[in-house]
Amino acid sequence: MESASNHPSQAHLSTAKRAKSLASVPAASSAFYDVAVAWFHRLTIEQRVLTGFNLVFVGILIVSAISYHNTSILLTNRELDGRSHDVILLLTTIDAAMSEAEDAHRRYLVTGEESYLELYKKVVRQKPSFTAYLSELTHESPEQQQRVGVLDRMMERQLNSESKAIARFQEDGLRAAKEMAFEGAGKRELSVIRRIIAEMDLHERQAVGRRIAESAAETENTSVLLVIGALMQLVLLAWVYYLIRHDITERRRVTSELQRRGELLEAANKELEAFSYSVSHDLRAPLRHIDGYAALLRKSVEPSLNDKAARYLQTISDSAKQMGQLIDDLLVFSRMGRQEMLHTTVDLDQVIRHILADLRLDLQGREISWTIAVLPEVQGDPAMLRQVFMNLITNAVKFTSTRPIAAIEIGVEHHTSTEIVLFVRDNGVGFDMQYASKLFGVFQRLHRGNEFEGTGIGLANIRRIVHRHGGQTWAEGVPDKGATFYVLLPARRRDS
Repeated sequence: MESASNHPSQAHLSTAKRAKSLASVPAASSAFYDVAVAWFHRLTIEQRVLTGFNLVFVGILIVSAISYHNTSILLTNRELDGRSHDVILLLTTIDAAMSEAEDAHRRYLVTGEESYLELYKKVVRQKPSFTAYLSELTHESPEQQQRVGVLDRMMERQLNSESKAIARFQEDGLRAAKEMAFEGAGKRELSVIRRIIAEMDLHERQAVGRRIAESAAETENTSVLLVIGALMQLVLLAWVYYLIRHDITERRRVTSELQRRGELLEAANKELEAFSYSVSHDLRAPLRHIDGYAALLRKSVEPSLNDKAARYLQTISDSAKQMGQLIDDLLVFSRMGRQEMLHTTVDLDQVIRHILADLRLDLQGREISWTIAVLPEVQGDPAMLRQVFMNLITNAVKFTSTRPIAAIEIGVEHHTSTEIVLFVRDNGVGFDMQYASKLFGVFQRLHRGNEFEGTGIGLANIRRIVHRHGGQTWAEGVPDKGATFYVLLPARRRDS
């Protein structure tokens, strides 16, 4: 009773486990599908097209491998069928030969004709080749090999019996031989031989039938596989075609959008150029008026001006001049993005020498220790690169003005066949690295205007020029311990 009461609960648990396992299969399939879809969406269009071609290639390899395997089976079966037909034909020949031997020896015993004896001897001579060839044809079938052994022994017995009857005929005469002819020497062995031949024939015919069925099935499977493979290849090729067409359509759309934006950008540049001219002409005149009238006012009322009023007028004049300088720098920065670039070999050693010669008046009264390495030639615009190093050197001179002895170094940090990294290092006031990202922005200044003059556009102009040359800029610094500005430029081309 106890065991009977436990059976329902065990069946219920088994059913619950099966239901749980079956429920986990769709969940696993769904998770795999989600992962595959997410992976596919992460691929670029080129990667998707390449994946499609890879799938087509793998599909062709799989279909080719299976087709080759099936074709090998068909060829093997064809070879085995040919061998089976040879076995069947040889068995028929052996059956006829042994029957002929039995009939020839009997006729010889009855008639004494030597022609019948020759037929018998011919079969005796052929017997070893028959069994050897049959053994060779059936060497892959142990069952048939066993029958071949029995058949060989029975053939030997039949021929021996018939040979004894012939010998007795030749010794005892016609009367004894006639009795043996009527009794049928070797007749029992011949019936066994025919039974063995029938078994071997049936075995080979059944094997041929099995191979024919297998070959038909393999042929059908190959045909179905080729149809399925062709359909899959068509689907994959259609998918690849869709991806390529989609990519071409998308590229055309992007090209059209870029062309439209290029036209808008060109229009904006023209408006910016018009604005630059407006700034250059319309703002300069008021600034000149402010500066000029401030000077005239100061001259006319100078005897009655106190120090405070004189300071106010000086501030107005200085601010007008500073604003004029700022406008000039903005115009240079604006033109730098539109200016046509030259691509020629630039001798940086010569550029640095010319810059220092131009700055010799500004450097009077300063004690500066210069360290200038031998600089390589680079590919670029000479005027633009001169502007880069002019700004870097004047910055180094400016921010070392608080040092009794300034130390400025110009050198090469890194030089390969593809790029050159140059630097300008000083022992000036430096800067905090947490503000390094602001250095190359427009109007970004890390020091107060009353400490160091400037408009905050020089480093932005440097970055724009270097980027147009395909290079990079960055800086490193420590407060009150100096700064280093780096410029990465493409190396001189070998064919230049």
